[in-house]
Amino acid sequence: MKLATLKNGFRDGRLVIVSRDLACAVDAAPVAATMQAAIENWSTVEPALRARYDALNAGALADAFDFDPARAAAPFPRAYQFIDASAFLNHGDIMERAYNLTVKKTPGVPILIQRQGDDFRGPCDDYAFPSEDDNGDFEGEFAVVLDDVRMGVGAREALDHVRLITIFNDVSMRAHLFRELSMGFGFIQAKPAAAFAPVAVTPDELGDAWRDGRVHLDMHVARNGDWFGHPNGGEMDFGFGELIRHLAYNRNLGAGTIIGSGTVSNKNYREVGSACLAERRAIETIDHGEPRTAFLRYGDRLRFDVTGSDGQSVFGAIEHRFVAPREGADA
Repeated sequence: MKLATLKNGFRDGRLVIVSRDLACAVDAAPVAATMQAAIENWSTVEPALRARYDALNAGALADAFDFDPARAAAPFPRAYQFIDASAFLNHGDIMERAYNLTVKKTPGVPILIQRQGDDFRGPCDDYAFPSEDDNGDFEGEFAVVLDDVRMGVGAREALDHVRLITIFNDVSMRAHLFRELSMGFGFIQAKPAAAFAPVAVTPDELGDAWRDGRVHLDMHVARNGDWFGHPNGGEMDFGFGELIRHLAYNRNLGAGTIIGSGTVSNKNYREVGSACLAERRAIETIDHGEPRTAFLRYGDRLRFDVTGSDGQSVFGAIEHRFVAPREGADA
């Protein structure tokens, strides 16, 4: 099943069910008005939503309409909790090698950080940056959305609570990152709002590509129409089950909690490229002694997409432009 949220002038938007080919949609309001309402009552509403989804794909709903990603907000325009991980250790290894960093790690313990969940951006929204001097970067990531999770859940059981999967661009301001890290508490200015794909899907939509708590599909990333990378999500060192278990060790997780995978990164990065600028710049530093790829500039266009075995987009593409603040005033 595929779900999206359309902008309607209210904070939580309008929940719609989207066809498998992303061509059309239908209101979910007879069942659940918003994505948060759906996830909080998933066991009750899921059968009715799925029945409507099946009817939509069969062309049996007279009230169906064309689906336009430009009208979409993030699937969850806001979330009570957003946690991001760094579950692809290869990404950190590259950064440490390039810049001679010493990072304290505990074997077997994933890296997680609390993030803002009150201002997610839609897939086609212009992204206003205060200044090019902030060294804007992008990071292609996978994300899961949970229903209610009890404290102390095991990794295998945790995966039963993954109700939806999507992708996002975890925007970064690299000029602030090392300063904030050195203060020893966490990111604020280094990590502004994330931008999400138009659609979130139930795990069954991925078929065999969803296994071991990982999405075994390529993340296709382009900058200004040029290929940037297509690393695969299957190389997560910690699967989502392990991330959920760690997070829920001493707390309950509320329905609608979103967990990000961290930058998708593969060990054969020279063949598959990268999903973020910092990683490419680090590789260039290793190879040439200095980075050669520029950080984001106003007007840059980014695209993130994931295709299934049928060659069709799974979540719809994130396609947005980085702009000066005045241009993005209404974003």
